Amino acid sequence: MALKATIYKADLQIADMDRNFYETQSLTLARHPSETDERMMVRLIAFAIHANEALTFTKGLFDVEEPDLWQKDLTGAIQLWIEVGQPDEKVILKASGRSEHVYVYSYAATSHIWWKALANKVERCKNLTVINLDADATEQLSKMAQRSMQLQCTIQDGQIWLTDGTTTVEVGRETFKGER
Repeated sequence: MALKATIYKADLQIADMDRNFYETQSLTLARHPSETDERMMVRLIAFAIHANEALTFTKGLFDVEEPDLWQKDLTGAIQLWIEVGQPDEKVILKASGRSEHVYVYSYAATSHIWWKALANKVERCKNLTVINLDADATEQLSKMAQRSMQLQCTIQDGQIWLTDGTTTVEVGRETFKGER
């Protein structure tokens, strides 16, 4: 018998001063049995960074043909493809060919090693942005994971803060490739 996803609910207030985007989103996150709290919270941060009315969570780990998040236009064309973790070059090349923009959010202490091995293989992907989130911060985010969450995310001058009202975590990021 296959294990089922664990459902998490998050009311996420987003104040993105860099994009003048202010909205509250009621999100449902299906956490795959093999997914950690840390990875799920990184997906939530990626959502906050790119939030808009067309951005959605996908089947992710349940379907290897889909990213963790994507945004499609009204014709069904993929405008934004977001992967979380350390995908291999085949996934990135496929995403780059199918979407206008591709973002990868890595977050592990080993991300620099992963990127060093991968950088030359995906250099031709001009629509690719790879961002490494601070591993200590994402570990702290994992402690905020609850089945029902009330969160506030503030983004200003490229800085990201996530709070649950008790704990506030500043999520540092380093751009490996793409926009600076």
